[in-house]
Amino acid sequence: MLKRYMIKNLTAFRAADLRFSPNLNVIIGENGTGKSHLLKTIYSVIAVSAEHERRYKGEAPTKTVLQKAFADKFIHVLRPESLGRLARRKQGKERCELVFEFDDGKLDCSMAFSTGSKTEVQVEKVPSDGHRKSPVFLPTRELMTIYPGFVSLYESRYLEFEETYRDTCLLLGEPTLKGAREKKAAKLLAPMEEAIGGKVVLDRNGRFYLQIPGQGKMEMPLVAEGLRKLAMVIRLVSTGSLLDKGFLFWDEPESNLNPKLIRLIARAIMELCQHGIQVFVATHSLFLLREFEILSMERDFPQVESRYFALVAADNGVDVEQSRTVEDLETIVLLDEELGQSDRYMEVLA
Repeated sequence: MLKRYMIKNLTAFRAADLRFSPNLNVIIGENGTGKSHLLKTIYSVIAVSAEHERRYKGEAPTKTVLQKAFADKFIHVLRPESLGRLARRKQGKERCELVFEFDDGKLDCSMAFSTGSKTEVQVEKVPSDGHRKSPVFLPTRELMTIYPGFVSLYESRYLEFEETYRDTCLLLGEPTLKGAREKKAAKLLAPMEEAIGGKVVLDRNGRFYLQIPGQGKMEMPLVAEGLRKLAMVIRLVSTGSLLDKGFLFWDEPESNLNPKLIRLIARAIMELCQHGIQVFVATHSLFLLREFEILSMERDFPQVESRYFALVAADNGVDVEQSRTVEDLETIVLLDEELGQSDRYMEVLA
């Protein structure tokens, strides 16, 4: 689990020291405050570590290998024209520093790059071990409908898609579990499959369907978008990517969903937390935020620890406020806007 992320001069952030929960971490802020940048830099570092572990089976990564691997992943995931564009912009040269601390100190790493950096970061602390599981990144849109042929197209053509799409499609195509782990996954999947009304299946032609009892298969493009988002989670649990320990990064899960579907997504996220997945969510939905709070007080999730991070635009960049509860955050622009709307509504009625 990631315990701490220290930042200096990353995009809009002048300085930040984020301390995470091992379960649910919710990053709150308006558009343009850097929510996605936080998720994507953390994801990139863990993804590079997992990819190295998968390729070299326990062989410790070297500084030389990581310097290019981290830079490539940042560029392909965040999509700047050059690495240095991720450093906070101001007059003159600026140095960006990133420090990651995990429960397992062997995974700790730190790096830096400047506004003039092109294709390499300077790795200052090299991890002596690698992550055993690939992290999962779910973008704002669902991927079930673009899955057929996407990976082969991405790897053979220049596409203006961030690499998280390709990474997640690879995980969606993994074979499903069998044996004891399949039974364990089934317990987690049962309430989600009930919510979407069937099982998620992948046919030999590389297309996903919703298998509805007594009705046959429904093409995934005909399924509601919110249910397709939940279907992604179901598939990733059934393949083991979101089972036991692991990481889930989800950028604006509420995007294009009605309140009923947001409630389903929120409960699914809490279920994953309870089963050992460390979850990072970026959102500007007060409804989702409140749903997490309601669920955390229910009997079903007594051991899920939450932590909230409010990103607030300031004169010298973005400030980060963090707390175990939403009520302890002093500044939530989302709440201010909700209250402001209520005041305007009452004025119209008066």
